[in-house]
Amino acid sequence: MCRMTEYPPAAAFPPAAQAKAPGTTWQVVAWSLWDWGGAAFNAVMTTFIFTALYLTGDDFGGADKATATLAFAMSISGFAIAAFAPVAGQRTDHSGRRKLWLGINTLVVVVLTGACFFVQPDESYLLFGCMLIAAGHVFFELAGVNYNAMLLQISTKKTIGRISGLGWAAGYLGGIVALLMVFFALIKPEVGIFGITAENGMTYRAVAVFSALWILVFSIPVLLAIPESKPDPNMPKVGFFQSYRELFRTIVRLGRTQPHTLYFLISSAIFRDGLAAIFTFGAVLAVGSFGFKTGDVLYFAIAGNVVAALGALSAGFFDDKFGPKAVIVTSLVGLLLSGGMLLFLDGKLAFWIFGLTLCLFVGPAQSSARTFMGRLAPEGQEGELFGLYATTGRAVSFLAPQLFAWSIVIFGAQRWGIIGILAVLLLGLLLLLPVKAPPHGANAL
Repeated sequence: MCRMTEYPPAAAFPPAAQAKAPGTTWQVVAWSLWDWGGAAFNAVMTTFIFTALYLTGDDFGGADKATATLAFAMSISGFAIAAFAPVAGQRTDHSGRRKLWLGINTLVVVVLTGACFFVQPDESYLLFGCMLIAAGHVFFELAGVNYNAMLLQISTKKTIGRISGLGWAAGYLGGIVALLMVFFALIKPEVGIFGITAENGMTYRAVAVFSALWILVFSIPVLLAIPESKPDPNMPKVGFFQSYRELFRTIVRLGRTQPHTLYFLISSAIFRDGLAAIFTFGAVLAVGSFGFKTGDVLYFAIAGNVVAALGALSAGFFDDKFGPKAVIVTSLVGLLLSGGMLLFLDGKLAFWIFGLTLCLFVGPAQSSARTFMGRLAPEGQEGELFGLYATTGRAVSFLAPQLFAWSIVIFGAQRWGIIGILAVLLLGLLLLLPVKAPPHGANAL
């Protein structure tokens, strides 16, 4: 096992990071609203409604084929994110255009989400729909690089856990509101708003238009409230391809001077891929393997988002008090236990109990992984390190979807895809255990 380098004392962190003032209340709220808006893509489009109830349904060749196709498409998106995310973050650090690229990438997500309206209920449209969702993930992650880096502009080392948890909670609560609006305006009534009916899949295609508008509206406040980042005058401007050479030098430097950061990037790459797979395939499993119907999925989605929001908010408190590593380890153990139970239990009740338990632990793991990185990022390098964070998180993002898909193919049933997800979470946990935690609480400046 590699020898771990001791963390420097809190005083050794960059002076600018120690003295930085926190953001205003409005800046924190505006920043959180981007997560609120992003819930339309994460909760409505990719988790509970569009993919689970429409794109992986019988109209597209059946649950097994459609789910496997979606999984393979998502694995391709992971390669794209791995290729572009770190350079995107590095270049916004250099140029001071973090907010600009957050806006551009979010707008692309809006367009791709709206384009899902053209996915008609026919097997010939399966690949088109899967690629739109996969491409949306690429640009959502690229936007997230700059969004996560903004966390360092509005928080201090002592408050980063609570503000990060607030952002995740806003995302979950935004998901509840968006899901309720979709359910009562489009899905539940025989004739929805504007006379929309289920004919030709129009109910779910209208959901895509709603989601695009939701993302657009709630992405505006952060672009108005938080000032553009300042370019680092010590970083020379480099060309696109030269950026990859700079990226390689950064990785080498991290391995030599901050190995703990590199070890965390590797371990978090693994377990965050498992977390993403839970969101992507959770509702798909509920419908295909545990007997959930449309109404069941919506009710579970609402309950799951409430539980996840509570988990994310509590994670912020425990993160600032006990540190992000303790929160992540506890959450991963909880996920392994509850996910393992679903391998051997059947029926809706089992999924309600252990599915909600999964929701309780996913939010804290995600939020504290972000704050772990934030506590390590020196001022002026936030974008590059969060770009690496996105890249390492997606460099292996083919792993969980591929293992999920191959588990279905090998064992012949959708349920066994759970094995692939659990394997990824376990590997991430084992790699995280020897990583030293950054300063927190009274030791964080």
